[in-house]
Amino acid sequence: MKIPPWPGTISEAKAAQVALRDKVRIVPLRKKTRYIAAVDAAFAGERIIGAACLYRYPEISLVEETHAEMRNLFPYVPGLLTFREGPVITKVIGQLTINPDVILFDGQGIAHPISMGIASHMGVILDLPAIGCAKSRLIGDYKEPKLRRGSWSPLLYNDTVVGAVLRTRDNVKPIFVSPGHRIDLKSSIDIVLTCISKYRIPEPLRRADFLSKRIKREKEPHFSKGG
Repeated sequence: MKIPPWPGTISEAKAAQVALRDKVRIVPLRKKTRYIAAVDAAFAGERIIGAACLYRYPEISLVEETHAEMRNLFPYVPGLLTFREGPVITKVIGQLTINPDVILFDGQGIAHPISMGIASHMGVILDLPAIGCAKSRLIGDYKEPKLRRGSWSPLLYNDTVVGAVLRTRDNVKPIFVSPGHRIDLKSSIDIVLTCISKYRIPEPLRRADFLSKRIKREKEPHFSKGG
């Protein structure tokens, strides 16, 4: 996995984002999904904790999890999330002993002002199918989906369908699913629904969030001492 150098400035990041945009491919999933990974990041001062959890699919049974930490070198800029979280996510994905067939991201795919949410950006960089699965909308308009699990309505931006507003459980708030790279919307919805257990958020993403926050709590006393 050869990763290009990460930009150090906002202007360089925006240029890199635009340059990668033409490489995004929203196409039907071509390979049978046997393993799915989810990633998350947590911030502690100037440090960032990344976590990756790998699950067997469609059983959604945990196979492996890993984490890493590094110094956060990029500021918070709306629309440029990848440049804060990307380096540590790349590291934890590289630490998995089994390559995932699909990766879930807590963020957007093509449902992004320039179609380059973190799932699209990291999908291109890692050359893996990627799905954005967000708790809130970034762009677009939609009609509220029906209240039953599996109901969804299209998320529209500039008259184009960029995602789905998906009800993952009866009578709970929907989530926002958008294909990132090397996958289409139908497959993205199917995979997300398969990953739902008794909560609104897909289980692999819940586990990655839990792991990143747990490591953050364990590390914070060390960070506060300047470690």
